[in-house]
Amino acid sequence: MLLIDGTPHGTVPADDRGLNYGDGLFETCAVRDGRPLLWERHLERLHRGCRHLRIPPPLAATLDEEVRGLCRNHQQAVLKVLLTRGSGGRGYRPPARVEPLRVLSVHPWPEQVAERACHGIRMRRCTTPSSANPALARIKHTSRLENVLARAEWAADDPVEGLMLNLDGEVVEGTASNVFMVEGDMLYTPSLERGGVAGIVRELLLETAADAGIPVAVTALPLARLKQASEVFVCNSVAGIWPVVWCDGTDLAVGPVTRRLQGLLGAKDALAYVPEC
Repeated sequence: MLLIDGTPHGTVPADDRGLNYGDGLFETCAVRDGRPLLWERHLERLHRGCRHLRIPPPLAATLDEEVRGLCRNHQQAVLKVLLTRGSGGRGYRPPARVEPLRVLSVHPWPEQVAERACHGIRMRRCTTPSSANPALARIKHTSRLENVLARAEWAADDPVEGLMLNLDGEVVEGTASNVFMVEGDMLYTPSLERGGVAGIVRELLLETAADAGIPVAVTALPLARLKQASEVFVCNSVAGIWPVVWCDGTDLAVGPVTRRLQGLLGAKDALAYVPEC
């Protein structure tokens, strides 16, 4: 089902700035038993992005009503919320009067989420670099052409994910996920100060690990260091946590820290699927 500014099966104007320039934001979250999981966190990130891009946010009550109405009859699905700056003339200059456009849609639950959560995935290195742009770092904006090009590097379903590096050879993120690794008794994830999306599950994992007494470091991670880790996993709001069992030619194991974090997030009602492997 699709809602455009609250209207089923509406249309997007040809001069919409999201369509023309990628001038907008989006959120993707899992739906379970008619509820959008971690919705308050997604809404807060959307509002942070609106403040950063100077796009007026939608009324929280209106958006909440539309979201919950769309999700109500779905046992398991994926919700996408897209917000653009709305219509504008030719050229990059934003219009003086901004009337944002919002598009809400519900999609079928992807196959193999459960299997991948249990048995892990293979991840290859992409040659498309992730650019450094602190002005756009961390927010989930709609200008995602780098990720599109990276995922277009292979057509098969396996490897499942691609690893994106910056021009210094440091890990930034997956094409559609955040990346974590375990080294010794420490959990590491790349810094996103220069680029990458600050994922909702990434944010929750940092909090959960700290609460559980698992030391966490947010730092630069060269690819060689990642491939020497004892555990690697990726995460996003739909997948939850997927262990990585092969990364760019290196075999890896599904380890105890990954399993523990899957269980901790499942106990917080944060995952659409909690593996019982």
